[in-house]
Amino acid sequence: MATIKEISKREDLLSGGHRLCAGCGASIAVRQVLLGANAPVVVGSATGCLEVSTTPFPFTAWKTPFIHNAFENAAATISGVEAAYQALKRKGKIKKDIKFVAFGGDGGTYDIGLQSLSGAMERGHDMVYVCYDNGAYMNTGIQRSGATPFGAATTTSPAGKVRAGKPQQRKDLTQIMAAHNIPYVAQASVSHWKDLIEKSEKAFAAEGPAFINVLAPCPRGWRIKSDETVEIAKLAVQTGFWPLYEVEDGEWKLNFKPKELKPLVDFLKPQGRFAHLFKPGNEHLLEEYQGQINKNWAQLKKRCGVE
Repeated sequence: MATIKEISKREDLLSGGHRLCAGCGASIAVRQVLLGANAPVVVGSATGCLEVSTTPFPFTAWKTPFIHNAFENAAATISGVEAAYQALKRKGKIKKDIKFVAFGGDGGTYDIGLQSLSGAMERGHDMVYVCYDNGAYMNTGIQRSGATPFGAATTTSPAGKVRAGKPQQRKDLTQIMAAHNIPYVAQASVSHWKDLIEKSEKAFAAEGPAFINVLAPCPRGWRIKSDETVEIAKLAVQTGFWPLYEVEDGEWKLNFKPKELKPLVDFLKPQGRFAHLFKPGNEHLLEEYQGQINKNWAQLKKRCGVE
């Protein structure tokens, strides 16, 4: 793994001046991931916050070749580009090593792009797919997605008299990708930058497909202040809501192992999307939520061989 001094000398491949919201977790995630590439890289991005805010014609914030894809096919497009590259390399028309990465939000990854992603991983393309998980379809109005957590209020899972936000647990996409038996899978957070960059380095170095799921808070959708992004992401890790782990060649490893997790309410309370859970009468929902986290944490530790 590269040292901090080495990383500090690498070029930032996503320039400032883009139109993402102040405090957007997606831009933090992208910058950290690309610092781990350390090689020429071709970027693809599904339609979403990241794409529309970094490439308003005729401008671009990308210092890399960039391909805009439809909502559902970023993985398919980049897998095709990677296959073309491999063919040209076999013919001797391209000599240098090039890396390929696709970025997508949770809407374009957990849901509408899952078939495309699964196919690219199963076929074994030498590429990295990164999901910047902000927990909803933020670009189109904060609608629920498969990544939206239990109890969160969105425009399509509103909190009211009938229901207290989304009634289902979020889909565990990281474990779904691990089930594809690909060389490298990781779950990371923008709050733990060194961990994310190291995981990015491993993903780009892997021979074959790799997947990284990055927690990337959205101040607008999570109803937090723009300067609270990193702190909220850190609490997600410290409470067990978003464990940091990796699966390398089938070996599961837990990267953050506190003696004791912080209470889940420490993560939920600062966010406006969970405000209704703290109203009188909803105590049982908080207890249920904590129980879910405890169960998931215990199962993950067992899978990682942690006592």
